[in-house]
Amino acid sequence: MILSTQFKEGTLFINENGQTVEVLTFQHHRKSQARAVVRVKLRNVETGAIIETAYRPEDKFKDVQTEKRAKTYVYTDGGMAYFMDNENYEQTGLPVEKLTAVLPYMTENMQVEGVYLNGVFFSVQLPANLIMEITETVDGVRGDTVSNVMKDAKVSTGLLIKVPMFIKEGDRVRVDTRNGAYLERYTEPKK
Repeated sequence: MILSTQFKEGTLFINENGQTVEVLTFQHHRKSQARAVVRVKLRNVETGAIIETAYRPEDKFKDVQTEKRAKTYVYTDGGMAYFMDNENYEQTGLPVEKLTAVLPYMTENMQVEGVYLNGVFFSVQLPANLIMEITETVDGVRGDTVSNVMKDAKVSTGLLIKVPMFIKEGDRVRVDTRNGAYLERYTEPKK
């Protein structure tokens, strides 16, 4: 059993009223004199429906066991994204509708973790952050770098993110894959 205060975003599957759901986001919330609650956004595994609800911190749920296997993202064709199992080299496809949150971060031959639910390939999990190259952005204007101004930038996968004014085309940046936020400019470690 797992408490609602132990939820983890994107990686935890629980049994809610006989249905398997994935925890997308959660937030501990407490108003001054009111009881604390955990506000949660869940996705039904079978239907894909999004549910927003709140639980008490002492509510318990049955944890659904998942298995993870190393996979390589191969390509996307039509409405399917294909992955190769790194152990047996078998290719398996997933509908792109299941991967809308992670597909903008993926490049061909990228290593990911395949999530198996009840022995069936269900989804993929990316690392918490990735290093991506800026392919398009506007130049910063002198004097704008003093404040915390952000500008739009496009990375090599086509994803649009917000970056500080000093970032220019060709720079490599670290991006949080959970929310698409810029973390830092990446520089190669010295050898």
